[in-house]
Amino acid sequence: MDSTAHDYPAGLFLDVQEPPCLSLYQPTHRSHPDNQQDRIRFRNLVKTLEDSLRRGYPEEKIQPLIEPFRNLAADREFWNHSLDGLAVLASPGLFLVYRLQRPVPELAVVADSFHTKPLLRILQSADRYQILGLNRKEIKLFEGNRDALDEIEPADEVPRTITEALGEEVTEPHLTASTSGSGAAGPAIYHGQGSRKEDVDLDAERFFRVVDRAVLEHHSRPSGLPLLLAALPEHHHLFRRVSHNPFLLEQGIDVHPDSVPAEELRERAWRAIEPYYLARLAEMTEAFGAAKAKGLGSDDPARVAEAAVAGRVMTLLIDADYEIPGRIESTTGRVEFEDLAHPEIDDLLDDLAEWVMRTGGQVVVVPSARMPTGTGVAAIYRY
Repeated sequence: MDSTAHDYPAGLFLDVQEPPCLSLYQPTHRSHPDNQQDRIRFRNLVKTLEDSLRRGYPEEKIQPLIEPFRNLAADREFWNHSLDGLAVLASPGLFLVYRLQRPVPELAVVADSFHTKPLLRILQSADRYQILGLNRKEIKLFEGNRDALDEIEPADEVPRTITEALGEEVTEPHLTASTSGSGAAGPAIYHGQGSRKEDVDLDAERFFRVVDRAVLEHHSRPSGLPLLLAALPEHHHLFRRVSHNPFLLEQGIDVHPDSVPAEELRERAWRAIEPYYLARLAEMTEAFGAAKAKGLGSDDPARVAEAAVAGRVMTLLIDADYEIPGRIESTTGRVEFEDLAHPEIDDLLDDLAEWVMRTGGQVVVVPSARMPTGTGVAAIYRY
């Protein structure tokens, strides 16, 4: 069973899961004393899930589903490092935990599929990015958005230090000893042989190459997020020379993260990211306009739903503040508009997002002020 706390999307929640599917969301708090109530609220939500399960499932099926929730509730270290929100998704053989950098409404629901609306709205937001902080000896990883920045744990396959990356291949100092004075016994004076600086530079280059490959494979590609480099100028030069990460932005931060306060690092990061962010939104808006003019795009939710079910949607833009009550008929893509207050009715835009992501399309949640349409949706078709 996967019980990892994910700081970037794992994608597993979009796969078809064996029911029952348990979805729990709650706002959390970063600091004391506000976070003291978080575990109590979590346990209450777990009780809601358990009560709901008892109405339709035998006890022997309920306990394996609820046990990971109880273990998480008992994990004091986890609750001492909360962010702004929490999402937990569970089904037989699966337990996914997401710490979120934005609050989410409180919810606990058991259904035949996961309730992914709050999670998708955050994970597909256009303002997210990652930071790689490094020097010659170690790395740090961060993930952020316009309003928040937090250090994240690198994947197990990503080396944190040069020793983890190179092991015994790290160059050791080469020293010889001589004595002071005219041949008389005296204190030893050590001299380096060869170019120690060249060896150190070579080690740093090899370390950066290993880090670059690992971060690309286990963070940049899975998340799809732009990557900022935060390092001293000379380390920028060396890392960029060896890097093959297409997500690495030209603009970076010319200090190591340890040398500035956390809020200053976030501000510097957003100053670096914002031009990219605005250019990306402008590019997608222009691409939508061109596609729509050729009949390869639409802002009509009903037409977009039909195209999504058929696997035709390549890129879907969703208004961050828009909701359309309704559901999509899974075989034809026909839309039924309903009342969102009904417990079985979801937001049509979030259902669209799930369809598009399951068929390999790209979903981007866009601020209302940057949306190219007034309908809450803009789709670019593959054909």
